[in-house]
Amino acid sequence: MFYIDTNNRKAIPLEKKSFSELKLSERYDLQEWVVNNPQILGENLLVIQKEFDGFSDTNERLDLLALDESGKLVVIENKLDDSGKDVVWQALKYVSYCATLTKSEICEIYQRYLGTTGVATDKLCEYYGTEDYTEIKLNHEDGEQRIMLVAANFRREVTSTVLWLRNYHNVDITCIKVTPYKDGEKLYLDTEQIIPIKDAQDYQIRLTAKKQEETISSKEEALRHKLALRFWEHALPVLRERTGMYHNVSPTKYWYVSGASGHSGIVYNAVVNVKKARAELFIRIGDNVDETKRIYNALLASKSQIESTNPKTIDWQWNDNPKTCNISMKLEQYGSEDEQHWDEIIEFLADGVSGMKRVFQPLLDEVVKA
Repeated sequence: MFYIDTNNRKAIPLEKKSFSELKLSERYDLQEWVVNNPQILGENLLVIQKEFDGFSDTNERLDLLALDESGKLVVIENKLDDSGKDVVWQALKYVSYCATLTKSEICEIYQRYLGTTGVATDKLCEYYGTEDYTEIKLNHEDGEQRIMLVAANFRREVTSTVLWLRNYHNVDITCIKVTPYKDGEKLYLDTEQIIPIKDAQDYQIRLTAKKQEETISSKEEALRHKLALRFWEHALPVLRERTGMYHNVSPTKYWYVSGASGHSGIVYNAVVNVKKARAELFIRIGDNVDETKRIYNALLASKSQIESTNPKTIDWQWNDNPKTCNISMKLEQYGSEDEQHWDEIIEFLADGVSGMKRVFQPLLDEVVKA
C-alpha cells in the first residue's frame, strides 16, 4: 500500500505490520472493527451476535454470526496473523450447528445481542427494506449457510480445502486477507478477497443462482421463485451498471432487491409485484420515528422543485403503521407475470432507481448530516 504525494509526484510505501507487532487482538480489535463496519468484509452484512455460544452439548463459540441481504446466515471466523490449520473444520462445525436455526430463533439471538438498544424485528425490517416482518425469509434454504474466514495469512492446507469445498461441494466459503499498515501514528487496514477471486465472482453468482433455482422444493411457490430468479438474473446486471448499486446482491427468489444509500435505514428498492413495478426510496430510521419524519418532511419541502424537473409522477407516502415512508415511481402496465415485457420492466427499474438516486441522494446527504 502506498501514500501518494501529489505535490511531489511520489508514491511512498506505508509500513506493513503484523497484528502481533501492533499488539492488536482478535477479539477486542479486529472483531470490533468488523462489528462496527461490516463493509470491511466487502458487503453489507447485518451482525446479529458475537462470541455466540448457543449450541447444545458443547462449549464452543463462533466469533461473529451475521445475516446477508438474501437472508442467509454467515459464520465469520477471525484469526489475525495466521489462519491456523483447523479453521475450516471449526467453521464447518459452527455452520452445522446453525443450519437448523429457525427464523424465530434467529430473531431471539439478535434480540439478545441488541439488548435494550433496539427491537430485533424492527431492525430486520429496516435492513431488508420492508414494512412487513412476515415477508422476511431467514435461513430458509437447507445447506445455504455461508462462511467467511478472516486472517492476515492463510495456510496452504486451508486454501486448498476451501477451494475443494467451493468447487466440488458448493459450500459458500470466502477467504478475506487483512493487512495492517502504519504511517506514523495512523493505522490503516487493507482487505482483499482472495477466495473466490473477485474477477470470477459474477460467474460464481450465476452458479449459485442456478443451484438455488434447481433446489427450490416448495411446490406452491416454485413457479414464482423460478420466475424471480430468472428475472433478477436479467435485471441485476442492468441495475448494477445503471445505478452503481446492487453489486453484492445475488439473484433472489423474492421480487425485490435493496441498494444501500450510505445512510442507515434508507435504501433504494427495485420492486416487482404481480401487476406492476416500482422504484422507491424507503426510509425507516429504526425506532426513531421523529428522525424518520424529519427526513421525510425535509425531502417533502423540495417536492415542487423535484417534480418540476422530473417527467415521471412521484408518489409520496407516509405510513403510520409502522412509521415509514415510501417515495416511489410506478409502472402500472406490467408486472412479474408479464414475462414478455420484462425488458420494459427492467428498463423502467434501472431508469427509475438511477433517477431517484440522482435526485434524492444529494438532498439525503445534506438532510441526514443536518
